[in-house]
Amino acid sequence: MNAEIIAVGSELLLGQIVNTNARFISQHLADAGINVYYHTVVGDNPSRLKAVIEVAESRSDLIIFTGGLGPTKDDLTKETIAKHIGKELIFDETALESIEAYFKKTNRQMTENNRKQALVLEGSHVLTNDHGMAPGMVVKTSGHIYMLLPGPPKEMEPMFIEYGLSALSLQVNNKEQIVSRVLRFFGIGEAALETEIIDLIDSQSNPTIAPLAGDGEVTLRLTAKHQDHDTAIKMLDEVEQKISSRVGQFLYGYDKTSLLEELSKILKAKNLTIGAAESLTGGMFQKELTSIPGASSILKGGVVCYTNEVKHQVLNVKQETIDTYGVVSEQCALELAENVASLVGADVGISFTGVAGPDEQEGKPVGTVFIGLAIKGRPTAVEELILAGTREANRTRTVKFGCYSLLKHLKGSQNA
Repeated sequence: MNAEIIAVGSELLLGQIVNTNARFISQHLADAGINVYYHTVVGDNPSRLKAVIEVAESRSDLIIFTGGLGPTKDDLTKETIAKHIGKELIFDETALESIEAYFKKTNRQMTENNRKQALVLEGSHVLTNDHGMAPGMVVKTSGHIYMLLPGPPKEMEPMFIEYGLSALSLQVNNKEQIVSRVLRFFGIGEAALETEIIDLIDSQSNPTIAPLAGDGEVTLRLTAKHQDHDTAIKMLDEVEQKISSRVGQFLYGYDKTSLLEELSKILKAKNLTIGAAESLTGGMFQKELTSIPGASSILKGGVVCYTNEVKHQVLNVKQETIDTYGVVSEQCALELAENVASLVGADVGISFTGVAGPDEQEGKPVGTVFIGLAIKGRPTAVEELILAGTREANRTRTVKFGCYSLLKHLKGSQNA
């Protein structure tokens, strides 16, 4: 089955909002073994929407619409589709009762146009909206399946996961098991990784291998199809083993994890605490780490040491070190990591110092970064990076490199 996603809304064309819905739906359709070959965006205009539908019907079996189900005059998605496929719009009583109950509960007057949101295509499979008013729907004709979903992601995403996918499985009647696994890599670029496994990608059929780059990381999505789930898992294991034999040193996790989550896991597993001294990152590392539940069991605290005075007076970096080597140096990073661990009483100290940009500092070019890693019972290590990017990109990548470097050191000691 081939699918096409049509996002309806002039605000998308005007750049007022980003079409995150298409990405979300595509990811989940890929897991379900449904190919998405086209993304289309069209404004709130019935004639243009009709033209887009006709093109989609010529090349896709499943057409998924997002947006245009609201109460206002420009919300015309279901009206346009109803006319196009010759279906009546009828009120879904359950949806109408839910809308009426909402206005009664909030003590607001329900206007007539809000009733419009309870209209659905006659004969459709109605998708409940647990987070809004307009229900979704799936309707099948002799040649196509049409799915209509609301535009707001907070309504669309749970509806699609909770009700949409199961409704599609009933329509598709696909007996194959679709199993996916995402391999997450750091420290290797997309082009370099692809070069290492290009023969595996070129010969892929089942399982498939799909590379994807994003924000300094690279992922590979492996997808296997088989009627037996255990056999599909075994197929994925075999492909992963081939990939790992070549680039396994850069593999840090699976599926929806992150570098911070993996670092958090290993610190908890080894019963270690951490403190951070952050210069160019300005607290980003601690902010990201505390976004993970349970961070209080591993993060003792830290210092944002943006000025030389704080590095010296609070974190006790020797004045001689600053005068001789500068604050953008291996020596400063080393002292920062060791001293912050001592200051907050942590087992691990990590430090970030460098030049984020836009101007050079101490004669060091933009992108020069030093990361200090002080692990109790081990010699302090310092890693130097030369990054290329915007100020914000350099800061973000510095935090990720810090997590990755610390992961490598902790895993190394674990394997020793």
